[in-house]
Amino acid sequence: QVQLVESGGGLVQPGGALRLSCVASGGTLSGYSIAWFRRPPGKEREFVAALRLSGSSTYYANSVKGRFTISRDNAKATAYLQMNSLKPEDTAVYYCAVGIPILSEVRSARGYRLWGQGTQVTVSA
Repeated sequence: QVQLVESGGGLVQPGGALRLSCVASGGTLSGYSIAWFRRPPGKEREFVAALRLSGSSTYYANSVKGRFTISRDNAKATAYLQMNSLKPEDTAVYYCAVGIPILSEVRSARGYRLWGQGTQVTVSA
């Protein structure tokens, strides 16, 4: 049974950086698209970033474009989310997910079938 395990969250000051990791324990990320979503306090889950199966297409929410970078290392069965220039509004529980979404669902939770447990990111002075 493949499980996704996130790590790397924590408390960081505004303007700081964090790198989240998502390991496919007991399996592989090869053959899947990868995405990160987040749930801010008191809000619904929202799309953050996605990396298509081919590895050549990336998608970002407008709110993180230019600050966050999604990547993958299939040999390590690990996906990453590099987060720079963090803002208080980036505070959320971050989730990684894998699946084979059709193009119209790349930014939708419906496109992903396996989810991690989440890791908390808090941006505060």
